[in-house]
Amino acid sequence: TLAPVATVVGLAFQLYDPDQLLSPQTERGITLALIPRATPGLEIGRRHLPLNVPFQNGPVRGKDVFIPISYLIGGESMIGQGWRMLIESLSVGRSISLPSSSAGGCRMGVAASGAYARIRKQFQMPIGRFEGIEEALARIGGHTYAVTALARMTAAAVDQGEKPAVPSAIAKYHATETAAAVVKDVMDIHGGKAIILGPSNYVGRAYQAAPISITVEGANILTRSMIIFGQGAIRCHPFVLKEMQAAQLTDPRERSRVFDQLLFGHIGFAISNGVRALALGLTHANAARAPIGDASTAKFYKKITRYSAVLALCADTSMAVLGGKLKVKEKLSGRIGDVLSNLYIMSAMLKRYEDQGRPRMDYPFLAWAMYDCVYKMQTAIDGVLRNFPLRPVAWLLRALVFPIGMHEKTPGDRLGHRVCTLMLSPNEARDRLVEGAYLGANANNPVGRMHHALGKIISAEPIERKLMKALKAGQIKAHEAASQVAEALSSGILSGDEANLLGEVRALVHEFISVDDFDSSEFQSRQAAEPSPRLKSVA
Repeated sequence: TLAPVATVVGLAFQLYDPDQLLSPQTERGITLALIPRATPGLEIGRRHLPLNVPFQNGPVRGKDVFIPISYLIGGESMIGQGWRMLIESLSVGRSISLPSSSAGGCRMGVAASGAYARIRKQFQMPIGRFEGIEEALARIGGHTYAVTALARMTAAAVDQGEKPAVPSAIAKYHATETAAAVVKDVMDIHGGKAIILGPSNYVGRAYQAAPISITVEGANILTRSMIIFGQGAIRCHPFVLKEMQAAQLTDPRERSRVFDQLLFGHIGFAISNGVRALALGLTHANAARAPIGDASTAKFYKKITRYSAVLALCADTSMAVLGGKLKVKEKLSGRIGDVLSNLYIMSAMLKRYEDQGRPRMDYPFLAWAMYDCVYKMQTAIDGVLRNFPLRPVAWLLRALVFPIGMHEKTPGDRLGHRVCTLMLSPNEARDRLVEGAYLGANANNPVGRMHHALGKIISAEPIERKLMKALKAGQIKAHEAASQVAEALSSGILSGDEANLLGEVRALVHEFISVDDFDSSEFQSRQAAEPSPRLKSVA
């Protein structure tokens, strides 16, 4: 990353000391170093082309490169500590860059899709009014609310000096996966507008580049199946980490005393979670208490309480029954991690809603995303129970977790309609959702131009309806669009201001829905002028 323009290269390598110059050990472990670009033997400058995105990414090679001890990060005392240092720096870096860029992309998706779905018409009706488009728009709006809340809360932890290893993994995985899903829906809504590349296409390259963020900073498959629950099971548990530390105490009596105390506490914790999971399952979480919030959000706090107990019960049972085998049960770990992730995302959304003063207009976005998270948690737990290796244990867990069955539902159509209504017109909730996205009305920023023109286009809709009514009544005989407006003006059907506004809006609509085209010679001349690149493998 950034290698072609880097002045200093960060290198992680396995350090060997065969002559035992530094210590009696010959294999010292992963170590980090900072190497100046001008170091002899270092080859740097060539570039990769990641999915046609002009990002400064390229290979670094070296032969007979001399690295003095002073280049090691942390000096000699930090030899062999590279893996821990990498994980810590990764937890900070991926808490900010990828979640924030994913959130920014989702915001642009809201601004673009909401405006385009109102501007683009079919059968004299904005396509955003069709239920099929509504379904995709609702996903874009709800997912964007979730991703922006997730990115903000995780970045806030870093801002307070934390190194949130598990939250950063959750944020990286879910923000990038959700952004990829959002850009797919944006593509579907825009149709041909999005697949014809050119200066006016603001979607195609984002869709093309979506896999990059999924792959870098820890591949998402690895992050979900091994890191989120793999690290979270120990770091987030009130007893497991302490039990591991107690087992390493040197004094046998102290070790036995501390470990026994923690073990009995752990057993009590597990029993308590089983009872809580059963009670909250029987009452559909209504027996839980909401710490803050109003009646509209109390139910979501209660869901968090219920599924927190379910998560703790399933995690404890999995660790107790499967032991070390749980490490290789990656699909099981991934599903349990999904529950942990969605609990974190729900908490982030409620925090955002509270921090912003519980804006009532934003509630459809919050509610849609909340119901989506709850349903995903139910699905994940069901997957754990259906695939748990020891079936009697799975049957017992299901009786505790879902005593009256699975009753969580996906967000309803009416709620989705409310989300879409907010996205299709200018309002405070829409402005808050796209806050931070660059929406300047520049000539080279079509999304910004659409965003700012949306109000004007909506104000012309009654004029369009008046004109269509006159056409159907036979009051206008012309067939060409401009002639129809001129005839409506001359016959008094439209006023001068109305005709001018309609003409201006139609010109804007034509600009926004048009796609780019090129002469064949433009492709041929470029191909002839550019020599074939020299292939050089970096594998």
